[in-house]
Amino acid sequence: MTVEECKLKTIQHIQRVQHYIRFFTDRLTDKAQHHDETKLGDIEAPIFAEHTENLSKIKFGSKEYEEELKQLSVALDHHYKYNRHHPEHFGENGINAMDLTDILEMFADWMASTERTQNGDIFESIEVNAKRFNIDKQLKQILINTAKLFINN
Repeated sequence: MTVEECKLKTIQHIQRVQHYIRFFTDRLTDKAQHHDETKLGDIEAPIFAEHTENLSKIKFGSKEYEEELKQLSVALDHHYKYNRHHPEHFGENGINAMDLTDILEMFADWMASTERTQNGDIFESIEVNAKRFNIDKQLKQILINTAKLFINN
């Protein structure tokens, strides 16, 4: 192979990588534009309106938090059914059925949610959700590494 042939193959490879990254960014842009739209509808909005303020005052993952979630069950069941960034969307397969774009939207949702709760902490959220959703050690560490990226910038 000549240097010119090698450069051409490298350019083709770069273009394919760019194609795949654009695929991800297009999917993520679509997810960002439509995130949690079901919360604006007639089924979820009234229930969330009644409970969101209470949730913001309760420590995430606490027994009080879990009790408040039970009061939201109708809205949450509907929400999980139509929003694949929640592991509950996939039933017993949970997080294992998600794709990378789902995981990224879920992570962004967790980041934003920590800003809405008393003493919100993304690292604590990752710990609680790792147990809740049986997230393996490797993915948990990737989520922690990603949170550090956001916290440090």
